[in-house]
Amino acid sequence: MAVVPREIIRLQKTESTNSVALELGERGAIAGTVVVAQAQTGGRGRLKRYWLSPRGMGLYFSIILRPELAPEHLPKVTLAAGLALCKAVEAEYSLPPEIKWPNDLLLDGRKFGGILTETGFLHSMATERKPFVVIGAGINLFTPEGGFQNNLQGRATSIADHTDRTISAEPLLMAGISAIEQEVLRLEKGDFQEILEEWMERDGVKDKVLTWVTPQGKKVTGVSLGPDADGLLRIRDGAGNIHTVISGDVNLVGKGPE
Repeated sequence: MAVVPREIIRLQKTESTNSVALELGERGAIAGTVVVAQAQTGGRGRLKRYWLSPRGMGLYFSIILRPELAPEHLPKVTLAAGLALCKAVEAEYSLPPEIKWPNDLLLDGRKFGGILTETGFLHSMATERKPFVVIGAGINLFTPEGGFQNNLQGRATSIADHTDRTISAEPLLMAGISAIEQEVLRLEKGDFQEILEEWMERDGVKDKVLTWVTPQGKKVTGVSLGPDADGLLRIRDGAGNIHTVISGDVNLVGKGPE
């Protein structure tokens, strides 16, 4: 994936920057194209959850990339993006963000950001459909007046709650874009093990008790062992059995869906 001069598409309001980016990618938009919006009316996260995206309160953007990765390695992009955004926040605000597998960004155990990685295919007459990825990020820069909605009380936070520094979306946007590109380049070079080691240094739930609801609806409770060499979460239940989480709902014990 050669990094190319990017185009930044700036929108006042859209349903979802990821939806716009997926459509652009299908039509052949170049790698590095970014969609950023002041507000989203239908921002979404993992498992089709709604992401609150009020105007002026956060940074909401998506970037199109066409990494030279085998399809089975594309899920690793989410972990690389999480590490990248942690590094961007660290650099801009000297804060110590952590990550909850696979895509939540935390400060003091509360969520301030999330990542949604989606795959699309270029519309082409060619028989081979080459995939591209859209990495979407929602980051709470400020806390809404009156606080977060009741269902988010105690579980959500913002960067402004943790620093006295001046907060501006634009510097964090540029730092985040650059960091994502660099981490995905490392993925292409085969450096996932190093990425994973850095990710695990920021693992906010390692050794904590989690509940995992499998796609079949089965509930598993156990201690998080962190991601394995493929980036899949491991949970050890009370009987000592180790479960590998590919998908499904994962939450800290005592907390509802995030």
